[in-house]
Amino acid sequence: MALFGLFGSKSKEEKSALESGLAKTKSGIFDKLARAVAGKSKVDDTVLDDIEEALVASDIGVETTLRIIERLEERVARDKFMNSDELNFILRSEIESLLNIDDNFTPEEPFDFSKKPFVVMVVGVNGVGKTTTIGKLAARLKSSGKSVLLGAADTFRAAAVDQLTIWSERAGVPIVKQAMGADPASVAFDTISSAIAQNIDVVLIDTAGRLHNKVNLMNELTKIRNVMRKLIPDSPHEVLLVLDGSTGQNAYQQAKEFTKATDVTALAVTKLDGTAKGGVVIGISDQFKIPVKFIGVGEKIEDLQIFNKKEFVSSLFS
Repeated sequence: MALFGLFGSKSKEEKSALESGLAKTKSGIFDKLARAVAGKSKVDDTVLDDIEEALVASDIGVETTLRIIERLEERVARDKFMNSDELNFILRSEIESLLNIDDNFTPEEPFDFSKKPFVVMVVGVNGVGKTTTIGKLAARLKSSGKSVLLGAADTFRAAAVDQLTIWSERAGVPIVKQAMGADPASVAFDTISSAIAQNIDVVLIDTAGRLHNKVNLMNELTKIRNVMRKLIPDSPHEVLLVLDGSTGQNAYQQAKEFTKATDVTALAVTKLDGTAKGGVVIGISDQFKIPVKFIGVGEKIEDLQIFNKKEFVSSLFS
């Protein structure tokens, strides 16, 4: 029995996990929005102030919040009258539009599987759930019928290779690894070589999660990318940045630093089930113009979900 639905089709268990995983964000933030407009016959400055406060409190971010409020003010000024139901609909539409970063990405096809092997380099600081995300993603890909190979290129932290090895066994996918302290680019090269030889569909490369020396981080990621391109010229096809949604504004800072260090093309936001700061998904996507492709809403292997902006916003406003 499959752990979860194939790409684009959520099982009942996944839908339930999404609802429960976003419960704290919904109760902490969007219930405030509901109270701000409840029973109001029209939208006035007081209502807009309450909405602004609720959005900022969700860690959507000041800039994104002000953009939403500005659009609401334009609608109110133009329409002269807007009741709470209309406002609720517009809010949902505006937030959904902010998540519409990549028109080519759909929940049915998170990766361009026509490229084989499709190479994903996964980046992010230690502790955000990077290695766990790789393991869960590997399990999901395998469940959908794809062959997967992991590359343990985080060779500076002893536990990283061991942790990824455990996940490879749990997901039932092979792994390429070397001794601790080995050259990460060498691991990446061996992984890509093996994937080509075995006709693997998707390669997931783990990388070291360090930010204390940004120059070294940039050089290391550049070296890994250049080595990959000796074998596959347009790789990595995706650079997936993993962020801990529960850290709020700190996640913004991490996104800022990693987008400076490398060309981040997609985001995975984890640990949304333990926080009321789920608005960070909206803010980071809007501020950095990078699509969120995966969200983590629980501890179970199936709780890493492909991001569906309509279902995400619907869960928050339901």
